[in-house]
Amino acid sequence: MAWGTFGTVHIASLLLAAGAMVGLYFILRTLSQKLQTLILGILSFSGIAAIVYNLIMWDSPWEYLPLHLCSWTAMVLPFAVFTRSKVLGNLLNLWNFGALLAVVLNHAQADFTLDSATFWFYFAPHVLEFSIPLLLLKLKLVEKDYRCIPATLGITVGMFTLVHLVNKLLNAMFIAKGITDSAGEILQVNYMYTIIPENPVLVMLHNILPVEYWYLYLAIPLVVLFLGIVYAPQLIHRYVRKK
Repeated sequence: MAWGTFGTVHIASLLLAAGAMVGLYFILRTLSQKLQTLILGILSFSGIAAIVYNLIMWDSPWEYLPLHLCSWTAMVLPFAVFTRSKVLGNLLNLWNFGALLAVVLNHAQADFTLDSATFWFYFAPHVLEFSIPLLLLKLKLVEKDYRCIPATLGITVGMFTLVHLVNKLLNAMFIAKGITDSAGEILQVNYMYTIIPENPVLVMLHNILPVEYWYLYLAIPLVVLFLGIVYAPQLIHRYVRKK
């Protein structure tokens, strides 16, 4: 059975993911913080397993380097869990939104079948990458702190910029060395979609500012709005206290 997009199976999978996250929370809340950290830490390596799977499975490592947002989340997540770093925990409270979009806007993966390893190595890690940062905050393993907003924005912009430079360098190398993809065409990568958009949200931004890399800056007001909503209780409390 194919996963599909916004069909019965896809919607059921999203409900399953939500139910699993809520169920995990109610299980973990009865345990000590040490056990909570251990369990979430073990689950946090699912994204690393997915990175390894993709590098091996598709026999095209240049196209599956861990440079997309979800891969960055996967690599940072174990450190965030085991160190309980406030900076990393709050950073992932933004980055995990990319994992949510990956399972909701799944057009490129709609043909994955539910009984395939490909589906589960995609679906399960993304669900956990979204859920674990929320659980870290909800279980108070990491303190939610609005003062981390500048670091979150700075690290995110820096990461996007670094990935764009890697895209440009890799694509120039592929052209210079004549490296081709499975179709025999010159290989080109588009990690983090810094060159061209590949989902409806980014297409909308690119239509407004059709310039590679820079069009992503149009998302900053949306990100700031999102963070403002997330930290609204703390920001309001701070404002009232100052008054």
